[in-house]
Amino acid sequence: MIRVESISKQFTVRERASLLSLRAHTRVVKAVDGVSFEAHDGQITGILGPNGAGKTTTLRMLSTLLTPDQGRVEIDGVDLLSGRAEIRQRLGVLGDSKGLYWRLTARENIVYFARLHGLSSHDAATRADRLLHELGLDALADRPTQGFSQGERIKVAIGRALVHDPQTVMLDEPTNGLDIMSTRSMRELILRLKTQGKCVLFSTHLMQEVAALCDRIVIIAQGRVVFSGTTGEVLALPGVASLEEGFVKLIGSEEGLFA
Repeated sequence: MIRVESISKQFTVRERASLLSLRAHTRVVKAVDGVSFEAHDGQITGILGPNGAGKTTTLRMLSTLLTPDQGRVEIDGVDLLSGRAEIRQRLGVLGDSKGLYWRLTARENIVYFARLHGLSSHDAATRADRLLHELGLDALADRPTQGFSQGERIKVAIGRALVHDPQTVMLDEPTNGLDIMSTRSMRELILRLKTQGKCVLFSTHLMQEVAALCDRIVIIAQGRVVFSGTTGEVLALPGVASLEEGFVKLIGSEEGLFA
């Protein structure tokens, strides 16, 4: 379970000098501003929002890559600030960067991360074999990942994220770059994680994905939560006939709807 209470994060941005001013200036950007929500075990929670809304920054804070300026986060009852090492063992994360060790094969990439998580050689190999099969990577398992397509790289990155059987899984746009059949397989995998009692949190731009997968959704706009609830509650809003219409109504703009 993930419990997020009023987290915020701001960055100082250095702007280039202009023709009117030879001096560079800095400004403060508040990427996340008091975000609060919960994501429960045995459920799929989707994070939605236009580009620049703060989704990825939020996921980076929850995955311990960034430290919140304020607020509190608990994952499986462990405090984010005082229990970073324990949280990293509990998490499976597919971030916005899906970089792989390109000289290693798909199998070697997954086994390497399993060993980093403390699995024995035997258990690492067993888990890797199972994930390679579930992700449809059997034919590519022993090829170096250099030259893999975007979809194939994402599948290997998903395998890395799940190899230690984490209780809580965070996925940043997991179907981005996948073809239709690979997308179907990925959605089936996400649903299996739910049936295993995992807490699944993922970001997406695709309303079809939200409708097919999510038990609850959190909509973020301009760094703040503008909605937290079920898809049914979105559809129950006055004048809303679809999730897309509800999304536009809640964020007050069509920006990012088809990004």
